Amino acid sequence: MAHTFSDLLVHVVFGTKDRRPTIDDSFRAPLFAYMCGILQQHGAKEITINGTRDHAHILMAAPATVALSDLVRQLKSSSTLWVHEQYRESLAFSWQTGYGAFAVSRSNYLRVRSYIEQQEEHHRHKSFEEEFLAFLKKHNVRYDPAFLWR
Repeated sequence: MAHTFSDLLVHVVFGTKDRRPTIDDSFRAPLFAYMCGILQQHGAKEITINGTRDHAHILMAAPATVALSDLVRQLKSSSTLWVHEQYRESLAFSWQTGYGAFAVSRSNYLRVRSYIEQQEEHHRHKSFEEEFLAFLKKHNVRYDPAFLWR
């Protein structure tokens, strides 16, 4: 085949360092917009980003030309630097090491997008830790609890 054809829908989740509530309301929307721009520059499409003070969710059609681990690493490092440059009072902000990535079928795309868009509502009833553990269980992802939150 002369071209690459793909539809790689992925739901990526990662928290702030030590799950501290360092995503301030004053820069949450601009931060997520900046992150969307980084993903678009790397070829991602159909991007939805939302989260709360201690984590972010991303739904995207990932590019087939970039390894997901490289894309997430670039996204996290660039967005941390951006926050530090734009919001100097938020130097405590940084992302955790690692992330969760979960495949999304095209038939579930709208449901996952709606879930991400309604993060504030979900977290009135469930913590980020509870949510993330539920994702790991739902997707049958094995993990060592000793390394889960480092």
